[in-house]
Amino acid sequence: MLNRLMVSVALLGSLVAWSAPIRGDEPRRPDVVVFLADDLDWKDCAPFGRGNAPTPNMERLAANGMSFSTAFVASPTCAPSRGALLTGLDPLRNGAMLNHARPRLDVKTWPDYFHELGYEVAAIGKTAHYAQVTTYGFDHASHYLYHQDDCIKAAVSWLDQRRSEKPLCLIVGTNWSHVPWPKKPAVDPASITPPPRLVDTPETRLALARYAKAVANADRDLGLVYDAARRNLGDDVLFVFSSDHGAQLPFGKWNLYEAGVRVPLIVSWPGRIEPGSKSDAMVSWIDILPTCLEAAGGQPPKDLSGRSFLNVLLGKTDRARDRVFLTHSGDGKMNEYPIRGVRTRRWKYIRNLDPMGEFHSHVDRGKQGSDGRNYWDSWVERAKSDPAAAEIIRRYHHRPPEELYDLENDPSETTNLVGVEANAETLAELRADLDAWMEAQGDRGMETERSLPDPSAKKATGP
Repeated sequence: MLNRLMVSVALLGSLVAWSAPIRGDEPRRPDVVVFLADDLDWKDCAPFGRGNAPTPNMERLAANGMSFSTAFVASPTCAPSRGALLTGLDPLRNGAMLNHARPRLDVKTWPDYFHELGYEVAAIGKTAHYAQVTTYGFDHASHYLYHQDDCIKAAVSWLDQRRSEKPLCLIVGTNWSHVPWPKKPAVDPASITPPPRLVDTPETRLALARYAKAVANADRDLGLVYDAARRNLGDDVLFVFSSDHGAQLPFGKWNLYEAGVRVPLIVSWPGRIEPGSKSDAMVSWIDILPTCLEAAGGQPPKDLSGRSFLNVLLGKTDRARDRVFLTHSGDGKMNEYPIRGVRTRRWKYIRNLDPMGEFHSHVDRGKQGSDGRNYWDSWVERAKSDPAAAEIIRRYHHRPPEELYDLENDPSETTNLVGVEANAETLAELRADLDAWMEAQGDRGMETERSLPDPSAKKATGP
């Protein structure tokens, strides 16, 4: 009898121990490293297009992970884009619609979510777009001001010296390929052919050659951080690479065209993501937080704007979103041109909220030699005798109330199909989709734009 009782007690103890393992026996959560480039066009990255500079580290990462050909940001402007990443919420929902604005302090961000899972959370380099990044609860934050180009060296050094036993969530941001671009070009300007939307002048080719050097710098920085992460953290690292929006070129940054909102995205996770895999699943920057959170063993809140695409990474599905919504407001009184849009797998619908206004940006109103005026002025001069150049400048400054593009047949977005009867049903559907999304956001168009507080008084970083 006593022996049977002792056996029963021992069995019960075993069951209790099995059903409630001590914390030290739980599987270690994966380290998460997110590397962000600045102002980098997806087509200038070798895994996605044919840029003018070699990007061997992007190719190396793509060979080790999954490349996404249709990834987008929520906004083609630094602060709104990065605010959406940090919160998993669309810009109006988190409070950062204008450039240099920041998410409201009552909104949860990466540190809040990952601290709940026991992570150390750090940000080095241009993670956000405001000096107050430290107020969001990072355990370590440094080098977050404009063009602190020693940020990558600092990130590598910090990783090499780190001794914490906690799993790590680290976001590193390089300032490249933001202006000012290096003075020494990466390639011979004469070898460059500008894309159709740009006016082909010697000044334009020189600018693109200098931008190519900035792209090469971003690729170099990616390689340094990727190697440091693997060296210090081992194999179980979820490594994410992307860019906050397109390059600071006409029709790129500050625009809802593909050159502004479509970005490179490569994700590596040894043993989990098939090396060299490619996906055409549509994803957005608002989806990166819930994806990393789920990969770390957390449960993404249902009220986030973003949704996890972890099952795409793990090869369980090949689809994520069927559309992404896009927004741009301005940078105080600079780059001020409010736009909303929706992009499906085939179509892009753009609504210009103030079509009577003129589009301007740092390109045509910026400083000589640093933003875009050096080549823009050559465009203005060329337009005096070249009707094609004059038309490009007209399209840059003047936009219709609505734009509709068939990206399957017109990937360069050159032919506006609004008013074409054959596309009337598609136009009506996308109008309704955008209307519903704006209503759900509490976005009242120009009324909302006029109510946004100007963050320029608190500006602490570059354009």
